[in-house]
Amino acid sequence: MPASSRFYTSATCSLATASSRSPPGHRRASLMGQSPSAPPGRSRSRSRNGSSSRWPHPGLGLDLGFLLGRKPRPGDEKPDLASWMRCFLSQRLPQPTAVAEERADAEGKAAGRREEEEVGADEADHLVVMVNGLYGSSADWKFAAEQFVKRLPGKVYVHRSQSNYSKLTYDGVDLMGERLAEEVRQVVQRRRNLRKISFVAHSLGGLVTRYAIGKLYEPAMDETSSCDTDKTSDEQNVPGAGKIAGLEPINFITSATPHLGSRWNKQLPFLFGVPLLERTAAGTAHFIVGRTGKHLFLTDMDDGKPPLLLRMVKDCDDGKFMSALRSFKHRVAYANVTYDHIVGWRTSSIRRQQELPKLKLTANDEKYPHVINVDKGNLEDHQQQGSVEDSLADSYEEIIIRGLTQVTWERVDVCFHKSWLRYNAHNNIQVRIHPINSDGEDVIYHMIDNFVV
Repeated sequence: MPASSRFYTSATCSLATASSRSPPGHRRASLMGQSPSAPPGRSRSRSRNGSSSRWPHPGLGLDLGFLLGRKPRPGDEKPDLASWMRCFLSQRLPQPTAVAEERADAEGKAAGRREEEEVGADEADHLVVMVNGLYGSSADWKFAAEQFVKRLPGKVYVHRSQSNYSKLTYDGVDLMGERLAEEVRQVVQRRRNLRKISFVAHSLGGLVTRYAIGKLYEPAMDETSSCDTDKTSDEQNVPGAGKIAGLEPINFITSATPHLGSRWNKQLPFLFGVPLLERTAAGTAHFIVGRTGKHLFLTDMDDGKPPLLLRMVKDCDDGKFMSALRSFKHRVAYANVTYDHIVGWRTSSIRRQQELPKLKLTANDEKYPHVINVDKGNLEDHQQQGSVEDSLADSYEEIIIRGLTQVTWERVDVCFHKSWLRYNAHNNIQVRIHPINSDGEDVIYHMIDNFVV
């Protein structure tokens, strides 16, 4: 196993009850509520001893079912919570190594060569890459991919990303972004007729995609590599000048993506805004979802660098993140106003608290019953007046907002207030499983109808 950021325990830390095998069908709960399924036709990576688990030691995977009161199933070992806590307190997450990065490249190349998750006309020259969220898979975008091809016949070729799925999504935004970038390169090399590229991402996938495009960006002129905010101004970079993987960037679309992270008040709604729970989540998320948890809560300090999400609102040595984002003609953020217990409205719509509009939970267009507001203007053109103390309540959040709003975003506010499955809004907005999440079909149709071809 590479020293990447899947959950590692100390070599001296062991479970008295750990067995030498992983129980058949063993599933682990997800912090973000994503699908546990792997892409069709792919089996989980196997360790040298033949175990199907991706954990360093079979039997050491965290089973949240015990903590949530799930009754043990036949074959389950009796958990020893005290031993688990000793492991938690003693372990330290290792940083990615060259071996981990090589493995990420290899997995990205392998995913880019597979064609079973692609759909569309061979003559289509517009590549649409769909990216899943935490603990999800390419299957999560199956319905949307089919609708894109059906409603835009002969115009788009859809590739559902396969390089980050299941526990691979615990590796951190950077390693996942490297895998996605390499996967896209492979697809582009395989399909020589492509001329344009767009991305559609759900939840964590939006952050991964923002990292990947920073790696794929090809400037039209020489640029400095220092992290300088001034170099990302509209005057320094002409929209449309650069390319992504050699293609013309058109649409960058995210749905329920925690652009500002999950650290701030009510950004992880199922914690009910309780400060103690939010502080606890920020300090313990990496125990459950590895380095990804550190990135989401901005607790990563790799080699003394600022948190990754802060670095991703600038052009720097890590990637041309803002130049890449600016190169797209159309940037859209779909956000759940309420009933999304995984990603808050503020972080998914890239707004400050005082900038959230007061909306009626009813649609303006009967064609899209769950789309209640579309804001096509620049945030800075109409932001509500607030005190300096309010806007600088958390400097990290303010830095990210100021960075991302250097470019114009179209914000689409979604509400499933009248849905029978309203509390599953995080999956409805993507139509992750059809027909269970079919209430979100109109959101996908809205996305397609406003898609720049």
